[in-house]
Amino acid sequence: MAVAGHQAALAFLVIFGLLTALGIHDLTQRHHAVLRNYPIIGHIRFLLESIRPEIRQYLIESDNDELPFSREARSLVYQRAKGAEDKRPFGTSEKVYEAGYSWVTHSVAPKIITDTDFRIPIGGPECRQPYDASLYNISAMSFGALSGNAIAALNRGAKKGGFAHDTGEGGISRYHRESGGDLIYQVASGYFGCRKADGSFDPEKFRLQAADPQIKLIELKLSQGAKPGHGGMLPAAKISKEIAEARGIPMGEDCISPPSHSSFSTPEGMMRFLGELRALSEGKPVGFKLCIGHRREFMCMVKAMLSTGILPDFIVVDGAEGGTGSAPLEFANHVGMPMLEGLYFVHNTLRGAGIRDQIRVGAAGKITSAFDIARALALGADWCNSARGFMFAVGCIQAQSCHTNKCPVGIATQDPLRQRAIDVGDKSDRVARFHRNTLHALGEIAGAAGLDTPSEFLPYHFMFRQKDGTFLDGNEAYPHLPTGFLIEGSEIPELREWISRWGRASAETFKAPIIPHGKFAS
Repeated sequence: MAVAGHQAALAFLVIFGLLTALGIHDLTQRHHAVLRNYPIIGHIRFLLESIRPEIRQYLIESDNDELPFSREARSLVYQRAKGAEDKRPFGTSEKVYEAGYSWVTHSVAPKIITDTDFRIPIGGPECRQPYDASLYNISAMSFGALSGNAIAALNRGAKKGGFAHDTGEGGISRYHRESGGDLIYQVASGYFGCRKADGSFDPEKFRLQAADPQIKLIELKLSQGAKPGHGGMLPAAKISKEIAEARGIPMGEDCISPPSHSSFSTPEGMMRFLGELRALSEGKPVGFKLCIGHRREFMCMVKAMLSTGILPDFIVVDGAEGGTGSAPLEFANHVGMPMLEGLYFVHNTLRGAGIRDQIRVGAAGKITSAFDIARALALGADWCNSARGFMFAVGCIQAQSCHTNKCPVGIATQDPLRQRAIDVGDKSDRVARFHRNTLHALGEIAGAAGLDTPSEFLPYHFMFRQKDGTFLDGNEAYPHLPTGFLIEGSEIPELREWISRWGRASAETFKAPIIPHGKFAS
């Protein structure tokens, strides 16, 4: 019994020692955020992934309809970020037979595109510091919503890959500045980083912020796809010293993001404010971001562009499918126009007003693959932004605990112990690699369509399956409408609704006119 007891104790010590060594290794390795936060037990996840493809897909690519991202998209991001093989056996998904499925029409004379560093110049006639932007950039995610390490990894990845990083509305933190990656400074209704004590816009603070050469674009945020028309509040308990510094707010007070701007209330007032931002930034490209709601209101903005002569350098169209760490369920699911429809409307309204060639249009909203980018370019975008795609590249596993401050991989948390799971150097490599591999795939798709560059994509390069099983050419589903038709008028029956809505729009007010039967016109 003594010998048996001694052997059992020895075996226990050996097992304990091995597990201790494994735990130390997990805590110090830099490639797996899950293991850095959950040493030893995190291996259960990877063990189950390795047993069968079905289990792997359930764990990291779940089909659960409640999850806000498809397994195909997440898997593709993970593979491209890691530089792993992204090819699959056994052919096309069954989704090819579903309504809403779309595909590229390829050419029998494909081309090989070797240079896939695709870029687009942004800056109109009044811009004095134009920016040569990548076709794929990091969309708005604020410091505070994301951890400092996550922001640092994203910006260092943007620096390595030569693309832009949108700050989100939470101001510019030291984590945005450390690596020197190109920034899109987002100015939202809270005016964080450029606000007075009462929360109103401070021109001098904005001028000082915009003078930083790291800032390449100024983006006025009107709304975001995940919760358009909804403000927000950051409770005082969640405001750290670093967040207060980045936002320019006091400690110990709730931080309010109003649903609308206080600097303007009319379409023409909005254009004059954009003109002020351009002047204060010494002529940097200035634009705005929105999710389309009342279509007439966007037409009001376009009429104000014509009446004031002040045109934005760019417009970013966000879609209702866009994500956020916290949004009311009804807003997330049922408020705002989806990205493709919003992009189609914005592109054609600008064409109808005769100013599309003077304004660049960006697209955002679940754009994670080369196909997503190609389709957006065909429908009118000049470039695309992605938030979740780059979050997955940093290591997001979609635990849906963003609002709890307990993100298991350290991305959507301000807990210093949890965010240490992100190794900035390793994750920034993945961010840059994901960007590079996605643009390489975009070049392959453009070449397959017989094009020399992705910017040549047009609606007819795509087909869209309908609910009845038939399909439409892109020119039928999302046609490019005639240039100037809103100004000149048209007798084409399909354009009557556009022209009628244009007639109800006003450059002086966003308020809807009253139509004869007593209701307001949208």
